[in-house]
This record gives sequence, structure tokens and C-alpha cells, in this order.
Amino acid sequence: HSALPCRHVVRFRRTGESTRSEDDGENREQVIRIAEQTDQESVALTDGAPVPREFANPTDDTFMVEDAVEAIGFGTFQWKLSILTGLSWMADAMEMMILSILAPQLHCEWRLPSLEVALLTSAVFIGMMISSSLWGNISDKYGRKTGLKMSVLWTMFYGLMSAFAPVYGWILVLRALVGFGIGGAPQSVTLYAEFLPMKSRATCILLIEIFWALGTVFEVLLAILVMPTLGWRWLLGLSTIPLFIFAFFSFWLPESARYDVLTGNQEKALATLKRIATENGAPMPLGKLIAARQEDRGKIKDLFSSHFRWTTVLLWFIWFANAFSYYGLVLLTTELFQEGGACGSNKRELRCSLECKYLNSDDYKDLLWTTLSEFPGRHLSSQQVITLGPALGLLVTLWAIDRLGRRKTMALCFFIFSMCIIPLYGCVGRTSMTVLIFIARAFIAGGFQAAYVYTPEVYPTATRALGLGTSSGMARVGALITPFVAQVMLESSVYLALSVYCCCCLLAAVASCALPIETTGRGLQESSHREWGQEMVGRASTPGSGRIPQSSSGSQG
Repeated sequence: HSALPCRHVVRFRRTGESTRSEDDGENREQVIRIAEQTDQESVALTDGAPVPREFANPTDDTFMVEDAVEAIGFGTFQWKLSILTGLSWMADAMEMMILSILAPQLHCEWRLPSLEVALLTSAVFIGMMISSSLWGNISDKYGRKTGLKMSVLWTMFYGLMSAFAPVYGWILVLRALVGFGIGGAPQSVTLYAEFLPMKSRATCILLIEIFWALGTVFEVLLAILVMPTLGWRWLLGLSTIPLFIFAFFSFWLPESARYDVLTGNQEKALATLKRIATENGAPMPLGKLIAARQEDRGKIKDLFSSHFRWTTVLLWFIWFANAFSYYGLVLLTTELFQEGGACGSNKRELRCSLECKYLNSDDYKDLLWTTLSEFPGRHLSSQQVITLGPALGLLVTLWAIDRLGRRKTMALCFFIFSMCIIPLYGCVGRTSMTVLIFIARAFIAGGFQAAYVYTPEVYPTATRALGLGTSSGMARVGALITPFVAQVMLESSVYLALSVYCCCCLLAAVASCALPIETTGRGLQESSHREWGQEMVGRASTPGSGRIPQSSSGSQG
């Protein structure tokens, strides 16, 4: 290329290439040769107009979306997408935080018994549990942008409507519908991951968690300003602000180029890639875009195909264990400190179910400290110190996820959580209990974050949104069940409740190690056809099948 000194030359690797054996490299070259010799659909980058010099590549080659994403790299476009994706996380966090503010307020204002207050929280989780897989199915069939926008508009509409609820029955139904919309929030990760180059993917998905913390802080600050004067109805209405901002800027949001190629919209995919390259000021490969069209997308049966059956079952349990243990530990923290842990007498003072207490300014300050506790102050209570856990968990996961791999990172997090639970069987002091719960919360939060990285990576484009949606649905099941262990079972036996969480996470650690696919250093996979495994070893589809051979991105090994 010395004759072309003024041109940007992009040396991009084939999709899924990593430091494997030379035989694997020969297999990939054979896949490309087969693709070039078939009638596979392709689109030339040039469309009659001269190619801008910044996009020029002196090699006439074929490439896939993965190759273009890797060649373009991380830049201005991904920064904008990070903020937009973060807004959906903020909205999710705010709707969760609202529950701890709304419940005591309605308990007092409407004289609700404790059971009806608890149902208000459960209704949101039930809505999320039911809808998670549905939003995943919509995103795989009709597009990531379509699914995400629909879920955001749904949540925004019913969030506003719940501010006008006249009686308890109405607000119960409307908050359940809000939960139904929030079930689509994880699909922002699907869209986000499909635009991220391999080197940045894990770090970016993990750092999106910062927006969750921002959402909880914003909600508490909003409550401090609004609740004393305007009341809870205004709080519900104003809490939809991030959703309004997202909806306003969604016109900028492009559809996933991976999804467009899978649906046969190569021209649209190519336009999206060129737009990203322009925004990032980076070159992209010059050549023909390989299409990997697949009509049957978002089908639950594909999650249980021979390639992904074991992965799906294990992942569902891992997500269940994550939410079950994380939210369980949050509830256990209060209960154990009140009861004195295993040393406690387990005696509780009976209270009237209609007894209530309005949140005052001190309560809101405590909530704010809990959400801002990563910034040390003059004095932090034991429970405020424990809320530092997720921040530590994020740092640990950031360090480990590319060094140890996704599976080992999840297994490590589950194992250390279990090891921190075991000493709580003894009569430990308050300081020791604080340290143990702090470490346990850090690592179970880290495991949750690692699962968010692994799940979009392991499934192909045709079922990626559904895979993440169903996994998220299993997490909601865990969150729904855990109060019966952390609160109800704890009343009978502290040891039994602790044993359930300890055993669950030990099993989840084994499940993490048993996952058959490691995604570290692997490109996002495109096709989910049965022939996928055959293509990876350089064999085309059988003659007469009428199916287009497709390149894929990675290996199951």
C-alpha cells in the first residue's frame, strides 16, 4: 500500500477472529470463499457517487457488519448512544425508587393495610416479569428501535396516568402497566451492544450502570422538592422526565445495522454504517456487505435449539439467582440488623397493619445518603456503608471481565457471595456483619453486571433481544419470590433463610462454569440457523436446500 500514502487503509479482521489456531483461520478463509462463490445478496458501498477519501480502502473485499463496527471503532456516535441508552436506565431506576417513596405515602393517605401496600410493589414486578420476553420478541421481529421506543412510550403514558389514579384499584392496575413497560428497558442494552466494537463492549455496558445510580439520586432529589408541597401525584408525573427526553431524541436513534442486514435491508444497514463512520471521523471497509437474511426471528424455540439449549437453561437460573440474592440481601440487611443476626431472639413487636408514618425530611436525607454513599461523609451508618457495595462490585467486574472471562467472573462473584453468607451463621458482631454484607453485596452486584455483558454476546442477532428479555424475566421472578425468604422465612429461622441464599449462589457458580460458550474476545454472532456450526468449519449448505450460506461470528467452543 505504499503507493497510496494519502489514503486511510483499514486492516479489519474477519468476524469473530481471535487468537485461535491456524486451522481456524483457514476455515474462516474457506467460509469467505464459499460466500463469494454463491448467490448471496451483497451491496457495494459505492452507489454511483465517488467514495470520500476518508472511507477509502484500496482492497476490493467483502465484509460483514461486525467488520465495519470494528473498523469504525468507538467514537462520537457511541458517546451519544451511551447517553440515550443511559436515559432508559435512569427511568428504570426511578420507577424502582418511587416504590419506596410512594408506598408509605399511600399507606397513610389512603389508610391502606400492609397487604395492599405490598401488592403495589408486587404488581410492578409482575408486570415486568410478564412483559420482558414479549418486548424481546417484538425487538427481534420488528427491530430494536421499534421495541425500545414502544416500551418507553408505554411506560411514559401509564406513568403519567397513574398520577391521576382516583382510588387504590386504579393505581394498582396502572402501576402494573408501568411495570409492563419497564420490562422493555433491558432492550436498550441489546441495541447498544450491537453498535459497540469488541474491545469496548464489556466496559461500556458495565459503565451504563452509572446511569442507574443517577436515576435513584434524581428521584430522591425530586421527592425532596416535590413531596412536601405538591404531593405524590406530581412526583409520579415528573418522574417521567427522562422518558420524555428519550422520546424526543429517539428520532436520532438508528436501527441496528445487524438487524437490518438480517431482515434483508442491506442498503439501510450500509447507510447506518456510513453515518456512524462520518460521525466518528473514521474509515470503514470498502467492498461488498455480506447479507445473512433470516426470516424466522424472535422464536422461543431457537433458544432451545441444539446449539443454545444448555446455555439458555443455565442463563435463566443465573439471572434468577442474581436477582433473588441481590434483592434478598437488600431485605436481609435491615432484618439482620434489627434482629441482631443469628444472635437475635427473633421476637418482633406486633403492630397494627394500619399503623403508618409519613416520610419526613430526615427520611429523605437518609434515602439521599443511601444513593450518594459512594461519596464519603463525616459519618455513615452501617447500612449506608453497605450501599457502597455495588460501586465496588462494578470496579471488580471491570477489572476481571476481560482478564478472567465472562463465565469465571460470574462464578467468582457467586462463590464469594456464598462465602460471605456462611460466617453470618455464627454470632458475629455488628462491625463484622457490616463488612461481610458489604462484600457480599459488592460481588452479587458484580455478577449481575457480568450477566448483562454476557447475555447479549452469547445469542445471535435473530434471538439476541429475546434471549436477554427472557433472562430478564427470570430475574423478575427471583425478585418477586425473595421477600418470602428474606422476610417470611427469616421469622421462622435465620439459619434456614441464609442457607437458601448460600446454596442458590453456590449452584449459580457451578452453572456459570458449566456455560458451554465463552464470549470474551469473540464477535457478535449473526445467524441462528442449524447450519451455523457447519459453516464455521467451512461447509456450505446442502445443495438444493435453497438456503443462503451465512458467515457467522465466533465459535461455540
